[in-house]
Amino acid sequence: MVIDPRKPKLNIGVVGHVDHGKSTLVKALTGVWTARHSEEIKRGMTIKLGFASAQFYRCPNCGTYGTTPKCKVCGSDTQFIRSVSFVDSPGHEVLMARMLSGAAVMDGAMLVIAANEPCPQPQTREHFTALEIMGVKKLVIVQNKVDVVSKEKALENYKEIKQMIAGTWAEGSPIIPVSALREINISALIKALVETIPVPQRDFTKPFQMYVIRSFDINKPGTTPDEFHGGVLGGSILTGLLKLGDEVEILPGVKSNGKYTPLTASVRGLKSDSIELTEADPGGLIGVETDLDPSLTKADNLVGSVVGMIGTLPQPTSEVSIEAHVFQRVIGTKEMATLGPLKPGEQIVLAIGPAIVSGVVKSFKSGQLDVKLNRPVVATTGGRVAIARKVFEKWRLTGYGTLK
Repeated sequence: MVIDPRKPKLNIGVVGHVDHGKSTLVKALTGVWTARHSEEIKRGMTIKLGFASAQFYRCPNCGTYGTTPKCKVCGSDTQFIRSVSFVDSPGHEVLMARMLSGAAVMDGAMLVIAANEPCPQPQTREHFTALEIMGVKKLVIVQNKVDVVSKEKALENYKEIKQMIAGTWAEGSPIIPVSALREINISALIKALVETIPVPQRDFTKPFQMYVIRSFDINKPGTTPDEFHGGVLGGSILTGLLKLGDEVEILPGVKSNGKYTPLTASVRGLKSDSIELTEADPGGLIGVETDLDPSLTKADNLVGSVVGMIGTLPQPTSEVSIEAHVFQRVIGTKEMATLGPLKPGEQIVLAIGPAIVSGVVKSFKSGQLDVKLNRPVVATTGGRVAIARKVFEKWRLTGYGTLK
């Protein structure tokens, strides 16, 4: 197995309330502005999941951490530490489901909190809870925008952050003050990321499995037949290895005549950012070019799919049973509204692996929630599930559970 060392080995989520500077922070770390979609540029906010990668280095001479082979402080040659991928999640309340989809591939996270607003804001609280639900327990808290507040205000905000995490799973997580816009204290942030979010132990012996969290048609108008590319799947490998030429299965597939049909495809290309690969291992985000018609992958059509070697994946199901815990109060609103019990016939939304799927409650008794889904998903016993309900006409994170 020969894997390019520049390929990222882990995924770090970037979460937090809208306008707290998540995309600006990713740009400070990677040089990439992840809000590339035309509607995102127009509205000045992240709508889709954004991706970018960076290489972390440490200067042996002055100890500075950075993202370049030459130290920006003293000019010395630096030592390569690791490559990482960032998953930039939307912070807007109506896009909570997209954040949950991204959380399915996160190994750790940065929770970005603006120093110029009271803490916690509604989506700060909601994203913080979502990380716990999805099992993302390696956390660095980034206190952003310290350049626009006084020292006293920054300290007051810092105390609010400490109070928010006191007594929770995240107590003791590092809180790093930065200015993403002015790229201040980025060295301390990278040091905290390196020390707090280790590369997880990966299982190369299990069959290959990948979550799809973006899918694309990369052909531009006017592309000639000899330059034509097949459909591209973007996501993260969970287990096993993927090589050029492998034949894979994509589940649940595509809907035709009211039924979902599995897709099979041949792997034509593997890319991590601009790095061409011949094989890919777990960790980091990759693009997989296939021989699929790109009309099948365009505009995120296959988001939520699971990819595996043919015959190795669990069969998709349209009914799930969940050992569920439902919150008594809504956490993502300014008013902490009380919730009633789940009732048969209620519409809910579930995050199952990379899939965000709506369904109808069949029953909820003694902690067991049975749901009829509106489309099939690949569900693995013991997998984590996030539950959203409609509150004040918006989908809110309202519970969690494990698949039975």
